[in-house]
Amino acid sequence: MPMIREVIVTTIDPAGEAHLAPLGLIEAGDGWIIAPFRPSTTLDNLARVPFAVANYIDDARVFAGLVTGRRDWPLVPARQSPAPRLACALAHAELAVARIEKHAERPRFHCEVLHREQHAPFEGFNRARNAVLEGAILISRLHMLPREKIDQEIAYLSIAIEKTAGAAEREAWSWLMQKRDAFYASK
Repeated sequence: MPMIREVIVTTIDPAGEAHLAPLGLIEAGDGWIIAPFRPSTTLDNLARVPFAVANYIDDARVFAGLVTGRRDWPLVPARQSPAPRLACALAHAELAVARIEKHAERPRFHCEVLHREQHAPFEGFNRARNAVLEGAILISRLHMLPREKIDQEIAYLSIAIEKTAGAAEREAWSWLMQKRDAFYASK
């Protein structure tokens, strides 16, 4: 299995409107593969404007926010890509689509790295941030996974939140739990 890196991907539509999406990029030699499911705005944008930015972040609120509908995160221009980068990115990689591997459900956009840049230091791992990331992935799959599995994993991840979270991670976790509760209340 190839290595997958969880990032926030920025793409743009032909009018220049930016779209942010939490995605796992697949390592491919010196480049990355972006493999969004159909239907998705990221897929549509990449097909029309073949550039993206991989934003490497440590602010768990962005992952949780995007999964729960909080889409307004500050952006700044990238250097070589028409797609902007997140202002809060610790680092970013600007990507250009080199080729597309067609697939009915999940096409693969093979990307070359145009430019890499660091903006702030990485200050180490935090279990609560990792728990928020895993929680965000779970919440994005509420419609696919059995409730028992969701509840078991949330209970385990909650331990890291209780023991190691700062204010940002607690806020992000609360957004995820609100989305989970609303989903199950509607059932």
